[in-house]
Amino acid sequence: MEKQKLLTLLNQVKNGDISPEEAVLQFKLQPFQDLGYAKVDFHRDLRQGAAEVIYGKGKTPEQILGIVKAMAGQGGKNILITRMSQEAAQLVQQEIPLDYDPICLVGIACPQPELTAEGTIVVATGGTSDLSVAEEAARTAECLGNRVERLYDVGVAGLHRLLSNLPTLMEAKVVIAVAGMEGALASVIGGLVDCPVIAVPTSVGYGASFHGLTALLSMLNSCASGVSVVNIDNGFGAGYLASMINHMAK
Repeated sequence: MEKQKLLTLLNQVKNGDISPEEAVLQFKLQPFQDLGYAKVDFHRDLRQGAAEVIYGKGKTPEQILGIVKAMAGQGGKNILITRMSQEAAQLVQQEIPLDYDPICLVGIACPQPELTAEGTIVVATGGTSDLSVAEEAARTAECLGNRVERLYDVGVAGLHRLLSNLPTLMEAKVVIAVAGMEGALASVIGGLVDCPVIAVPTSVGYGASFHGLTALLSMLNSCASGVSVVNIDNGFGAGYLASMINHMAK
């Protein structure tokens, strides 16, 4: 049960429209729905401030559709699906409004964009090859009610590109730094801004990058204070964490 529905329910009790016993019964019936292949958590928003997110990889298109329909049936909006195949997107679009990005494989079902935090999250990439991971982070943050500014292809191989965007970086509440190769971008940004920097190593690079391990270790060993690191290619995790930080400022 999302926060707004809970507030409505409590106000109905307050106004005498329903009894406390009826409200308790409605609340008990809402925590999750067992679909057999998934137990859809309707109380996630109450506990964590954001609804359950569907990880699409490994699920069939029919399973994804079933979960989305269950969430939409409870009044869900901005239902986030990550690592969603185009086949699954095509199936969901037949029954549910869906905003789908084939580059980052992110789908947003029942989209109703709204800003719920005042600050700006900046997503910066080392190169264009990091775009899919960066867009996963950016679209996750936007889906969760944040304003996002994109600074793409501003890696350290051409540092002037990054430095020309200093005002944007310095006005951010959170910066997400997405980079492969040696992953130096996070340390450079961490030395320029006074806000948290979330580093995302990507699996972009030649052999010795070890599919992102080199960037991961580099970011973990950053000499800049205030830099945290998520897993390799985990744009979603970075976008979600950035959203939590931005909403705490509110």
